[in-house]
Amino acid sequence: MRIGIFGGTFDPPHLGHLILAAEAYHQCRLDRLLWVLTPDPPHKPDQKITPLATRLALLHACLADAPEFELSTVDIDRPPPHFALDTVRILREQYPKDELIYLMGSDSLLNLHTWHRPLDFIRACDGFGVTRRSDEHIDLAALDVRLPGLSGKVHFVISMILGISSTEIRARIGSSAPVRYYLHPGVYQLIRAQGLYRSGP
Repeated sequence: MRIGIFGGTFDPPHLGHLILAAEAYHQCRLDRLLWVLTPDPPHKPDQKITPLATRLALLHACLADAPEFELSTVDIDRPPPHFALDTVRILREQYPKDELIYLMGSDSLLNLHTWHRPLDFIRACDGFGVTRRSDEHIDLAALDVRLPGLSGKVHFVISMILGISSTEIRARIGSSAPVRYYLHPGVYQLIRAQGLYRSGP
């Protein structure tokens, strides 16, 4: 099987996440897509993050009617730091016969050299599903100079990308701006019921 790995803090999960996941599932010909909720992302040490239990509930609501997507607790079930390399290695032990395709945005691809042990991470993955706009050009040859072996594993996922971000959604809720149509209905209802993000981003 081809298994996609979609990691993030999902604070909160939004329609942009769902659209990109759906496009990756289709264009990368995935059999399963694991959403990996990261409790304490090492690259966001100074950012205030919503408690894990709340983000977990939001993600459950987001995926409730999407049988092609699965929630993985691989990062929740282990102590920090939660580096992507370790996540992939644990999943490799769980799925030794399957292909592991790590999903990321083009911004993450361009910054991959700053990740924890990037060369080991590239070797640990069978491929990368990288979302980009149809008019966006990325010089894979230049990236390969810094990270040998990367370009041969990249599959670009083209999408009508929406400019939705969790940061902007938190800010909009904090300023009482509308967010209903940027979110899965279950996520929106949970945020309203619990009064989440009212204190601002």
